[in-house]
Amino acid sequence: MKSICMQTSPSPFSFRRSIRLPKYDYRQKGVYFVTLCTHENSKIFGSIRDGQVRLCELGTVVRDEWLHVAEARPNIQLDHFVVMPNHMHGLIIIEDSHNTNTMPVDSASREGQSKTLLSGSLGAIIGQFKIAVTRRAKLNQICSRRRIWQRNYHEHIVRNEISLNEIRQYIVENPARWLEDSLFVD
Repeated sequence: MKSICMQTSPSPFSFRRSIRLPKYDYRQKGVYFVTLCTHENSKIFGSIRDGQVRLCELGTVVRDEWLHVAEARPNIQLDHFVVMPNHMHGLIIIEDSHNTNTMPVDSASREGQSKTLLSGSLGAIIGQFKIAVTRRAKLNQICSRRRIWQRNYHEHIVRNEISLNEIRQYIVENPARWLEDSLFVD
């Protein structure tokens, strides 16, 4: 059964279902494969020509801000990633948490806690990245759209070296397979 996020004040987002793994602490050390999509699947980051990604100015902002994720956080490393016309894929590695009080997240430890994202968690990192892209795009008047990103993101916890290598290959080959991609739009 999927959990439902309940907030104390009425909100249009009061009954969103979480797509995260229940009781998993997304602050813990690990490798995570993430996919972030554009709002309404719009091709606003660039194009694919001859199997190669051609980033537009907004796509370059996305790439640069993704690289900044690791520069700004000593416990984060980035692995393979690709910015596609309407989404991006990336492998993000969370090393030992800089928060030494990290405890397993379970129903007992969540009681009394805010329903907001935990500092240093994968969700907080992705949220900060999305905000940075949006802020920079608006500041530089690159994108006049109200929304750049689709709500939320997709993640997969990478559990072994075989899976990691398969994901790396998928990322590298993604531009060449654009027409076959499940996120392809004409």
